[in-house]
Amino acid sequence: MDHPIICFGQQPCGFFPKRFLFAKILTARRLQKKIGGEVVFFFHDSDHDPRETITILRERNSNKEAALNFQFENRIQKKFSPLYAKRVLPEWQEKTARQLPNYVGRSLVAHFKETKCSNIADFCLEMYMRMGLLEGVRVERSSAPEFRARAAAVSDYFVDQRYEGEVVRARFRDGKLLLHKGGDRFLQILGGEFGPEQISPTRDTRFRWMQSVIQCTHYVAGASEQRYINKADAPGVKFIERDEISDFDKAYTEL
Repeated sequence: MDHPIICFGQQPCGFFPKRFLFAKILTARRLQKKIGGEVVFFFHDSDHDPRETITILRERNSNKEAALNFQFENRIQKKFSPLYAKRVLPEWQEKTARQLPNYVGRSLVAHFKETKCSNIADFCLEMYMRMGLLEGVRVERSSAPEFRARAAAVSDYFVDQRYEGEVVRARFRDGKLLLHKGGDRFLQILGGEFGPEQISPTRDTRFRWMQSVIQCTHYVAGASEQRYINKADAPGVKFIERDEISDFDKAYTEL
């Protein structure tokens, strides 16, 4: 193990990151100090779930919780577009910036105002960088065409396709492109030929797909993530449980 590669993965998880992501970063950095090598953040911005970016903050005076999230331009984009294709609305940013002094300090408010990104994934990533969380960390994005082109083929996957003026993430199953409408209801959409640059993995195939490119030696994950990863897909990888942290699902708001 001449050059350890210590990896952790996460979807964009709020414009201020959830505390469990901060715990993953701390765990990876601590391991790096011990064994050396490189830290890699697998930024899974191909996910489409709008709940991933809910940001839970506490009001500074009352300590009351508030759940803030991006606004979405339309229903198709909200439900089905990958996070890298969900657009940031300027009016949402302006409105939220006026609210933030009730929850966080002036430096974070300034970072929020100064972040100018067209999509949600870019916005979250730039905020994490501005907070100093990713200094010295290599970021690999699941949406990047060059990453997708290098990744191994998997049997279960999503395909990014155009639908009603938006890029959507459709499940490919039995030769059909399907949008999940909830429960056991799916909408089949039309689509042309597609290649690796349009493909992203499902939860069950994500680790093998990611690992085919990153080739990590150590992987930092929470308990729930460790349960669904098929470790047979990663012989030789040492799985590290992330540090425990209080209020793990709340936003991390320190610099």
